[in-house]
Parts: sequence; C-alpha cells; structure tokens
Amino acid sequence: MLSQVYHCGLQPFKQRLLPWVKCTAFSRSHHVQTSAIRHVRSWSNIPFITVPLSRAHGKSFAHRSELKHAKRIVVKLGSAVVTRGDECGLALGRLASIVEQVSVLQNQGREMMLVTSGAVAFGRQRLRHEILLSQSVRQALHSGQNQLKEMAIPVLEARACAAAGQSGLMALYEAMFTQYSICAAQILVTNLDFHDEQKRRNLNGTLHELLRMNIVPIINTNDAVVPPAEPNSDLQGVNVISVKDNDSLAARLAVEMKTDLLIVLSDVEGLFDSPPGSDDAKLIDIFYPGDQQSVTFGTKSRVGMGGMEAKVKAALWALQGGTSVVIANGTHPKVSGHVITDIVEGKKVGTFFSEVKPAGPTVEQQGEMARSGGRMLATLEPEQRAEIIHHLADLLTDQRDEILLANKKDMEEAEGRLAAPLLKRLSLSTSKLNSLAIGLRQIASSSQDSVGRVLRRTRIAKNLELEQVTVPIGVLLVIFESRPDCLPQVAALAIASGNGLLLKGGKEAAHSNRILHLLTQEALSIHGVKEAVQLVNTREEVEDLCRLDKMIDLIIPRGSSQLVRDIQKAAKGIPVMGHSEGICHMYVDSEASVDKVTRLVRDSKCEYPAACNALETLLIHRDLLRTPLFDQIIDMLRVEQVKIHAGPKFASYLTFSPSEVKSLRTEYGDLELCIEVVDNVQEAIDHIHKYGSSHTDVIVTENEKTAEFFLQHVDSACVFWNASTRFSDGYRFGLGAEVGISTSRIHARGPVGLEGLLTTKWLLRGQDHVVSDFSEHGSLKFLHENLPIPQRNTN
Repeated sequence: MLSQVYHCGLQPFKQRLLPWVKCTAFSRSHHVQTSAIRHVRSWSNIPFITVPLSRAHGKSFAHRSELKHAKRIVVKLGSAVVTRGDECGLALGRLASIVEQVSVLQNQGREMMLVTSGAVAFGRQRLRHEILLSQSVRQALHSGQNQLKEMAIPVLEARACAAAGQSGLMALYEAMFTQYSICAAQILVTNLDFHDEQKRRNLNGTLHELLRMNIVPIINTNDAVVPPAEPNSDLQGVNVISVKDNDSLAARLAVEMKTDLLIVLSDVEGLFDSPPGSDDAKLIDIFYPGDQQSVTFGTKSRVGMGGMEAKVKAALWALQGGTSVVIANGTHPKVSGHVITDIVEGKKVGTFFSEVKPAGPTVEQQGEMARSGGRMLATLEPEQRAEIIHHLADLLTDQRDEILLANKKDMEEAEGRLAAPLLKRLSLSTSKLNSLAIGLRQIASSSQDSVGRVLRRTRIAKNLELEQVTVPIGVLLVIFESRPDCLPQVAALAIASGNGLLLKGGKEAAHSNRILHLLTQEALSIHGVKEAVQLVNTREEVEDLCRLDKMIDLIIPRGSSQLVRDIQKAAKGIPVMGHSEGICHMYVDSEASVDKVTRLVRDSKCEYPAACNALETLLIHRDLLRTPLFDQIIDMLRVEQVKIHAGPKFASYLTFSPSEVKSLRTEYGDLELCIEVVDNVQEAIDHIHKYGSSHTDVIVTENEKTAEFFLQHVDSACVFWNASTRFSDGYRFGLGAEVGISTSRIHARGPVGLEGLLTTKWLLRGQDHVVSDFSEHGSLKFLHENLPIPQRNTN
C-alpha cells in the first residue's frame, strides 16, 4: 500500500540541494515514482513574486483578485493541451512552458500538483509508429512499395496505449522539471483508490508527504487497468464522484487534498454560453452554480475522454467542496506561456467559478447596457440631450451639500495616504461645483449641432446622393484617478455626443464618484436613457477592462503619465486617446518682453504644477544670460520655492550650478523646473522635438516673424505665443470641458471636447441604382457634383 512506500532517505528540501536518488515502489493499485534531481538553477523569465499564502480551507474564493492567496493548487492538463494539433506527438514547447510556470509558483512557496492526460494519446502515437514501421518492412519484402499506401492501422485498445505511453510521458516531465531543480513524483490511481477507505487514506498520506518534501506530484488515472466507465450517481453530492476521466480525478483530488485552486486547461478559452465557434457564443467570465441551465454544450475535444460538460460538472463538484476553479485555454500560443501565472495573479483569464454572485451587473453587462443606452441617446433630439445636461448642471448646485459630504469622506480616508498634489485633485469645493455647472451649460449649448451634422453632400448621379454625417464613436471607457470632477464633465460630453460611457474611477474617490454618478443617472432618466452612463464598481482590474475590445470603442485615460502608459500597453485592439507625458516647454527669445516673461513663467510653472499642461523645461536664449531679465526669472523661481535643474549647456556657463538634470525628458509634476540654454529659435525647436512630448510649447517674444516661425514649425498639439502653457485646456478653449488632451496624430489632437468624440458615416440614397449601369457600355455616368450643406436650426 502507499503507506509502505520507501522514501530512500529523502529529507525535506529546505535548501533545495538534492542528491541523485531514484525511488520506485508499487502497490496493488498505485504506482508511485519519485525522482530527486541535481541542483541545476535555470532562471525563469516569469517574475518571481512573494505573496502571503496562509488561508484556512473550507470556502472557495469569492473574487479573482483573491486567487493570489492560493497556497495549494492543482493544475489539470487535458489531452488537447498535452498533444500536438496533428496528434503525432507531444506539444513539447507547450509542455515546457507549463512546467516553467508550475516551477515558478512552486518556488514561490506554493504546493503544486499536476493531473495530466496524454498517456493514451502518446502511447497510441508510439504504437501506431511501431505498427507502421513493422507493416512497411513486411509489405516491402512481400508486395513491393506500391501497396504501402493501402496499409490499414488496426484499432488500438486504449489500455495498451496507456501502458505504452505512461513511462515516456513521465520521463519527459522529469527531464523538464530537472531544469528548475524540482523533484517530481508519479502517482497512478483508479476509481477504487477513492472508494476503498484504506487506499484513500494511503493516497492522501502519500500526497501530503510529497508536498511536505517540496515534491510536485504528477497524477494520472491508471488507464492500463482502469475498467470501462459505468453509469452511476456520478457527481451527485459532495461525497459521491466517480473517477471516469482526468476532469473528475482532478476535482476529486482537489477536494480530497483541500486544495485552494483547481486550474483546468483545455483547448477552448473557457466556458461559453453556447458551443464555441457559433455566431452568438460569448465567453462566460464568472460561472455560478445553477447557471448550467442557460448553457448549451457542444462536442468533446479532438482527443481525450471528457468534454466541456464533464469539466463543468467536475468544477461545480470541486466548488461545492470548497475549491475555487478556473477553466482556461492552455493551447493558444499567445497565452499558454503565462496562462497559469496569470490566473494565479487574478487576471481575467478563462471562466472563474464562484459561489458569490455580485450585487450589481458584471462589467460585460454594463458594457452592453452602455451600448444600447448610447444608441438610444444618439436617437434623441439635440434639444433633449441638451436638456439632460442642463438638468445635471442644476443637480450639481442643488445637491451641493450631499456631494461635498461624500467628498469629505474621501478626503478623510485619503489623508496621509495620498501626496499633496493628488489630495488637491481629489478635493471638491463650492467654487469647483459652480465652475463645473457653468462648463456643463456650455457643453449643452454647443451640442445642438453635433450628432447628425452633415459635413458633405455629393450628387453621384441622377437621383443618387451621398452624405457624410457625424455620429457617435460608440462606447467610451474613461479611466480617471483622484479627479471626481472629471465624472460629470466626461458624462456631459458623452451625452452631448450620443456615446455610451463606462467610467472607472480611483477607489480614493469612491464616495464622490458614487453620488455624482447617481446624479448623472437621475438627469438621464428624464428621457429614459439612464443606462447610457455606467460606473464600474466591481473589482475589475484596469488591464482586464482594456481587453473588452468587443464592447469598448475608445479608451480615454485621465491621470498620471504612468497610468496612461500602462493603459496604452494593456489595450489590445482598442484605440487609446491621451498623452503619456506632459513635457511642456517655454522658449524665452532674445527679444522677449521683461514685463511678460516672469508672469508667464510663474503662471505656467507655479499655478498648478501637478497638471499635465504645467511648464517643465524653460529654454533661455544665450544672449539673456547674466542680464536683469534672467536674474528676475531666477529670483521669482526662488521666491516660489521652485527647485531648478540645470541642463548640460546651462551648467557649463555656471561656476556653481544647481543640480544637473538627469534627463532632459522629464515631467516633474511638482515645483521643479529644468533650465537649458539655446542659441536661437531653431535650436529651441530642435530641442522641443527631441525632448518634448508634443503636448504644449510656448514662445515668448515681441518679434512677430520669430513667433510665426515658431508657431508653424513646432510639431505639438498646442503651440502658443506669449501665453501660459496652462491655457491648454478644454474649458479655457471654450469647449465647455474636455475628456483629455491628446498628443496623437490621428482623429483628435490637443484638448478633446465634443468634436473629438464624434466620427462619421456615409448615407447613400438611390433609386434602384446598380454599378453595372456605370460601366463603359452602361446607361449612366458619374456626376460627382458637390451639393450645398443644409444649415440646421440651433436656436
């Protein structure tokens, strides 16, 4: 029995220094093989992280974000994962990647177990090869080469295939785990081992001992001796499960070993509401007990014994026993290299089985509601959309006390946790709310002629007219940090442009965002489009939201440069409108006005240094050094307590210089400023193009010719003459508000207001027109006449 397995003196691997040992023991129904291997360190390219892993077993995790606390994990590999697509061998690269991920998690202090399929498939391939080789030799001797194509391969019995494949499969695993200095042990089981109490205890004890010694058990059904599956009370209740395949084996093992997480890898992305590949199939992110009635199961995978229905039944059984379950794709080349670690990190991969249903809709449902609500919003009359925005502006002032009370809670909770600039962004005041209301009314006034505006009319031919009209983009995802005032601004712009909207605010502004969203929905309700604007309150990570490419048409980040960079990196197939950095320059020309310079520098740098349109680099014409103007600038910066960083050329002019700048491409976001010297306006432009971020750049000069040269040659979203960089703002531009400032060169650039949230579509009106009528011998000719654009009444 398993309790009698001889361990050959193996000690717990505290130092992970193992001698060469190979131990083999047999029982009547178990085969256990442990292989300790040399200490060979091979570092993985998967980041090594340390997380607290203590957890009392008994209840499954309620949310994906909790999976990072899983201590004991079972990974089940389906036959489709283990074998190649042509079924002519094992998927070696895929297996190596899976072993690497399991090894990384094992080295983090987790207890990993593998339930692997593939022995039957691997053995079948080996036996087919042997049969073909044998037949080809015999037929070549007796019949000649012409009859080789007609050779028939007999049907191979599954038990024989398993016997032929099991040793080779385990040898492969041993070789792969050797690369990570990890010991692996093979355990073969049958259904009897779980139903016989003594054998079950022996199996349990063996597994616990292997885990205690930091060994990865590799478990498989002993298909060489397993009897055919019989109809029984399979998967009915916590105490009854029949081990018919490796899905049920993994579930039984997970519950038996009180495992925190069971990962089932197959050849599909997860569980769909209808067979994968069908037109309406949608991946189910979270599956709850009782939902199986709404799912239609398809056929089994190309190899293996179980299908998705068997996986779901096994997953629900394990979930009922206190083990969390994720079913995911282990074969996709783009994700298989990190699918296991992604799941453990809580990323949105595959289908997560949970017993806890969220109080509100899922983010996918919110996306669908925003889509349908946005389409209804776009069909409203312009006056109706304006009425909604006016009502929202009124609510901001009428409900001022409730808003400020919620904001006070956020401020109290953020005190000591957020830096001063972020606290300032988080804070709301009566004056801020009044300014918001004014901006919203501006948006309402400018929205009268937005959606459906005719941009171009062309007569293609007689009675065939073409129009290009403005339409909403679709569904916007706006992610913002520490800026609750951003919510009504962006909501108003989305309403005015007829777009559906998903809002994801920072948790530091949760109370403020909640009340502002409720007021927004109250305003939308007057015309029955309440669901057009959704606030995402689930534990959805930003990276997961950025993968919803079928629901979101445009992502707009509002926050730090790091947030914008992270979103631009995470977004897959969804355009991102924004700027990653706001490195704004001001060039002080040799003909600059003494009276203007200090005012412009002070306002640009000191008025709000955390803003993306604040000044970061001051370029000084060389002739201004050691002049009264230069001294005034330095004195003003000292009074304002601005820390100065010297550029390389500026530092070379000084005997005792400030700290030399580490990089000329730096956004400080604080009372810090880089000063550099240039010889002329062209050198200033070259510096801006090399080190700037194409956000906002300014020239200060009284020479109109020099100024125009600067305005025409600087390739940035906003270029100013004798004006503060802080004017780069949608409200100050008269746009009412902005969803952000874009440095992109496609679609919208600079402060993005209402116009930037629109795209176009073409409308063609004809009378039984066909293209063949315009062929060389056709009866019609193209006219392509420009037609006047009708003026809409905006009063």
